[in-house]
This record gives sequence, structure tokens and C-alpha cells, in this order.
Amino acid sequence: MEYKRFGSTIVVRIDKGEEILENIKAIALKENIKLANINALGAVSEFTVGVFKTDEKKYYSNEFKGYFEIVSLTGTINTMNGEYYSHLHMSAGDDTGKVFGGHLNRAIVSATCEMIINIIDGNVDRYFDEEIGLNLFKF
Repeated sequence: MEYKRFGSTIVVRIDKGEEILENIKAIALKENIKLANINALGAVSEFTVGVFKTDEKKYYSNEFKGYFEIVSLTGTINTMNGEYYSHLHMSAGDDTGKVFGGHLNRAIVSATCEMIINIIDGNVDRYFDEEIGLNLFKF
């Protein structure tokens, strides 16, 4: 992975064989990012995404392996209890054009991942909401 910072914007290249979420966290910690939004595209060979069933307050994961193009990878970096936290979703299309997606748990780059991190001047923490069963923004 390599990246370059331009003011409040970071341009990132994540390389073949690298895991996307690990690299986002490494950049956020090194650059002391407390609030940002992320957009990316690229290709992955395996990924795990989940869907939250609100009535059960539980995530269900789906794992995929093969040739996939990232159609969209978007989300946020912020904090929970003052510590690094990220929330990302990804959709990826296979070689027949079918697209799968959800809450991103893991993704291994197969060729490259090109990412833009836009740092926001501020801080938004999260808290666990018992009723919903998720970590929500706390203003």
C-alpha cells in the first residue's frame, strides 16, 4: 500500500494480496484521522460482506471468492469511545455481471484498489444503541 496526502485528502493505492480494512486502519492511525469519508474502486479475489437483520439485531455474513470488480466501496472513519472506528459497505460484480454487497468485513485485493479518503475537520463518536442493536453516531 502506498498513499499521498494533499491537504485534507489522501489518495491511496492498495496492492494485490493486501486486505483493505487493515490498510484503512493503518492510514487512519498514522494520520490521526478522527472523521473522514471513503470512496474506492478496484478488484478483489475474496471478500466477506454482511447484512444486519434488524428484527434479530444480528449480522449475517456472505463470503465470496473469484474474480470481482469493486462497483462501490464507501463509508466512514470516526471514533467510538475515542478509539478508531470504521463503517464501510462494498458491492462487487462477478464475471457475469451479478453484484453482491453489504457491510464490509474483509476484502483481499486481486489487482489494485484505488481509494480517496476525505478528512473532515471534526470529531463524531459512536455509541451502542440497545434498541437498534448498532453503533450509531453520537452528536
